[in-house]
Amino acid sequence: MSYDPNRWNYANPSAASGYDIDVGLRQHMLRVYNYMAGGLGLTGVIAYTAVSSGIYQAIMHTPLMWLVMLAPIGIVMLLSFRIQSMSIGGAQLAFWSSAALMGLSLGGIFLVYTHTSIASVFFITASMFLGMSLYGYTTKADLTKFGSFLFMGLIGIVVASLVNIFVMSSALHFAIAVAGVLVFTGLTAWDTQKIKEVYFAGMGPEWAAKSAIMGALTLYLDFINLFMMLLQLFGDRRSN
Repeated sequence: MSYDPNRWNYANPSAASGYDIDVGLRQHMLRVYNYMAGGLGLTGVIAYTAVSSGIYQAIMHTPLMWLVMLAPIGIVMLLSFRIQSMSIGGAQLAFWSSAALMGLSLGGIFLVYTHTSIASVFFITASMFLGMSLYGYTTKADLTKFGSFLFMGLIGIVVASLVNIFVMSSALHFAIAVAGVLVFTGLTAWDTQKIKEVYFAGMGPEWAAKSAIMGALTLYLDFINLFMMLLQLFGDRRSN
């Protein structure tokens, strides 16, 4: 389904105008970006704190680390399949829990890469993300047709990453990172437009609140994955 910028605002369909839709959409997108920014902030703080306090080092070689790494995936799946039946508070709790656990699982980047390169790559990621998300928000082109290609690329990255766990090929590692940058850059624009489509579908205020959380989670994951791919390409490893 492609979005229709002339569709009425769900909040007041009898009196909505193009201006009302623009204002409502901006408010909705602002809510999405605020959730996303808060999630990234929480992830960053917990990742740094976990390493500086020694918590990450204490669990990194224990079975608990698998739970920490897999738990965010489970929460994302829970939100994806059950968000319609969840309360707004429950959806918010799931989102913040996922961001916190993601931070704990990503703490190792502070042991592998220099703080300067992490900061530099973060700002590069933010610039790329903002540019592509803005494109997805403003373009009149229908990006739906690219969704299947991006999804196939994502599946290819996952499969190649699993294979590379066993073959340990530096060339394949580099190719995965390059492909990942391309895929998650495209997904940023595609997902942003998808969030607009959901908004214009107009399913009521409660669903709007839940869809803002789900949209924020989607863009959050795009950002995190893009950041990790760029870090693998441009991050400076610590000497010790």
